[in-house]
Amino acid sequence: MSKLSQKHLLGIKDITREDIELIFETADTFKEVINRPIKKVPSLRDVTIANIFFENSTRTRLSFELAEKRLSADVVNFSASNSSVKKGETLLDTVNNILAMKVDMVVMRHASPGAPYYLAKHINANIVNAGDGTHEHPTQALLDTFSIREKLGDVAGKKVAIIGDILHSRVALSNIFALQKLGAKVMVCGPPTLLPKFIGQLGVQVELDVMKALQWCDVANVLRIQLERQQIKYFPSLREYSLYYGINKKMLDNLKKQIVIMHPGPINRGVELTSDAADSSHSIILDQVENGVAVRMAVLYLLAGAA
Repeated sequence: MSKLSQKHLLGIKDITREDIELIFETADTFKEVINRPIKKVPSLRDVTIANIFFENSTRTRLSFELAEKRLSADVVNFSASNSSVKKGETLLDTVNNILAMKVDMVVMRHASPGAPYYLAKHINANIVNAGDGTHEHPTQALLDTFSIREKLGDVAGKKVAIIGDILHSRVALSNIFALQKLGAKVMVCGPPTLLPKFIGQLGVQVELDVMKALQWCDVANVLRIQLERQQIKYFPSLREYSLYYGINKKMLDNLKKQIVIMHPGPINRGVELTSDAADSSHSIILDQVENGVAVRMAVLYLLAGAA
């Protein structure tokens, strides 16, 4: 297999285990490239990529832009806050106008779940979903599972606990799909109000006690509270959440084994993770950021048909 089974990367649910393994093998090569003195390759020299972000983003947007430039692609950045969207232009009109300028690929983040799927039905360019509402964030799941593979040697058979605001997280759903396709066991942990009602139907274990989750797992992927997506209060206060679900270095030191701590960022220090836990030897958070560039380079390269 030398290319992906899909024209787009809309969600982890849509791709195969073989797709994921191909992305990882390609990312291994690109990780070597980005650690060279000269970090650029001409792989996508004739490809134009538009980054279309309808929501705020720092890590994901910078990571995609850096990946594109490392591949020598031409890059166009679009921000909805400074665009004709504010004048009432539709999503489809906005994208079609950009494509009329001969753009080959679109990386899109949108607040509405399913927006990339809608776009994929109406345009010919390759689409990479950089996060759609509370639905999926496929490249984050790919870089997370790639980081586990790098740290522990394999993902199959590993126990991964996803801890925090599962209800509002697109990272959680994509990670569940990716981890299960690669043979990992998955647990979700958080307050009952922040766990989707039927989450157990996805084949994951559900735990309400964070210490029991830490004792069970090999890897803890800690999520922040998505306050910007919450219309009502799901718990009394951030202080109370931190008291019952926050993770600190003392908790990690009291475990009878060494576990890996991950976080997709941004970290709310002192809420879901204390600084001594986030910056400890357990943490591979900065490795995730580095791996994000290599994984996104692999996705863009493969979707562009360069493989």
